Amino acid sequence: MFGPHLTLDCYGCDEEKLNDLDFILKFLDELVVLIGMHKISGPHAIKYEGNPNSFDKGGISAIVLIAESHISIHTFPFNNYMSIDIFSCKDFDIDKAIEFTIKKFGVKKYEKNFFSRGKEFPKEVNLAMSIVRKKRKKLARKF
Repeated sequence: MFGPHLTLDCYGCDEEKLNDLDFILKFLDELVVLIGMHKISGPHAIKYEGNPNSFDKGGISAIVLIAESHISIHTFPFNNYMSIDIFSCKDFDIDKAIEFTIKKFGVKKYEKNFFSRGKEFPKEVNLAMSIVRKKRKKLARKF
């Protein structure tokens, strides 16, 4: 497996925090440290105004690149909603990430999706296991 991917759809969030660029950047910096990742770029964020005549009335989109992959966030303050993705090639404490997010943004309700990506991606562990299996089969044939 390449790694875990957590997505959160968060409802009832604090509108001011969802619209605060500095708060979002600080949140991403703190989350990286909390879940034991290694920042390589960012966080980078863009505040956009949106279109007052459409569903999208603006918000903030931000990303931090980590050595293990990325963490991204998209906020929709007008709807008190945000989405977060945490994708990594290394395991992390999912519950800790969720609890931290809920506390920081005052999340009232959320949807969690968690899945493993790259199930056939080769890693050293898998390579080592296949080598051991081949050696064991050779040894078994001798007996």
